[in-house]
Amino acid sequence: MTAKDDRITMLHGAGGTVMHDLVKNYILKYFEGGAGLAEVPLEALDDAAVVDDIVLKSDSHAVKPIFFPGGDIGRLAVSGTVNDIAVLGAEPQVLTCGFVLEEGLGLADFEKILASMQRTCVEAGVSIVTGDTKVVEKGSLGGCIINTSGIGRRTSVLEKNLEIVKRFRSDFESRWVLDSNLRADDKIILSGTIGDHGLAVLSAQEGLSFGSGIKSDVKPLNRWIQRLLAEVGGIVAMKDPTRGGLADALNEFSEKSRIGILISEDRIPIREDVRAACEMLGLDPFEVGNEGKIIIGVVRDKAQELVKLLRTTEEGQDAEIIGETTADFSGVAMQTVVGGKRIIARPIGDPVPRIC
Repeated sequence: MTAKDDRITMLHGAGGTVMHDLVKNYILKYFEGGAGLAEVPLEALDDAAVVDDIVLKSDSHAVKPIFFPGGDIGRLAVSGTVNDIAVLGAEPQVLTCGFVLEEGLGLADFEKILASMQRTCVEAGVSIVTGDTKVVEKGSLGGCIINTSGIGRRTSVLEKNLEIVKRFRSDFESRWVLDSNLRADDKIILSGTIGDHGLAVLSAQEGLSFGSGIKSDVKPLNRWIQRLLAEVGGIVAMKDPTRGGLADALNEFSEKSRIGILISEDRIPIREDVRAACEMLGLDPFEVGNEGKIIIGVVRDKAQELVKLLRTTEEGQDAEIIGETTADFSGVAMQTVVGGKRIIARPIGDPVPRIC
């Protein structure tokens, strides 16, 4: 092991293989073993944990810069925690908030962040009920870091969704919408365009405009998700493709469900300006993080109905069925527009640093 190998690097926080190895080889080594207490424990590595039908989530946000096109660290903090609770099928209720502020941060900027958090809480229907504040020396953070933790609860809407799943899959036993619930012949839906958030943050980091209006998609999705569960149902898995983007999220689905996933290149929604910016910078849009999109695994018979509903909403107007699960192979593959197949491997990490 070299000196560099035994130190934390930026890749350890960027999603992808390096971060997942850190979690599995170090963090789980000391903290796993909660399976007897938690229905969805730490070692399941889902977006949140479940104890006695209460969904728990903790999230830290270190985006740089703290203001970026389409959002800010406050909106990101609330949305990120709310969405991680919502994708299990639960309804977020209350949040905690811890601020680590850098000496020299303008009070006007801090108030702007607080106002943004308040607006986002109203949008999501949640409240911040407790928290903590610390201040550290100037030059150590890039403004501030925010930790938000949240609690959500089981709803009748989730129960209705699971009953619909059981009509099509008699052996379905899960009480939650989990990464491990996919089976062969399920459909994979992407709720909208990918790469928007990562490119918006990168443009702020580097002072680039890309000659367009690329903005972050960051927003709370819990009320919208509850509508999908209630009005259509049949949803077995959901994930927001944040760090590591679509590629990382699909590989998590595949690994945890022990199923192959085949997607179609021509069905992946990407804005043309995002595609052009990625080509110019040598980035793979499949690996760039998002903060307002969801990947949905749904039973085949409900997929078209779900997409139809999605396209009537602001959040899902670009939704597409991008692929399906298969027992023919393991991992994630893509049918390309030229007729071949390409392996979509788990990325080493998100190519844009400090996007969330």
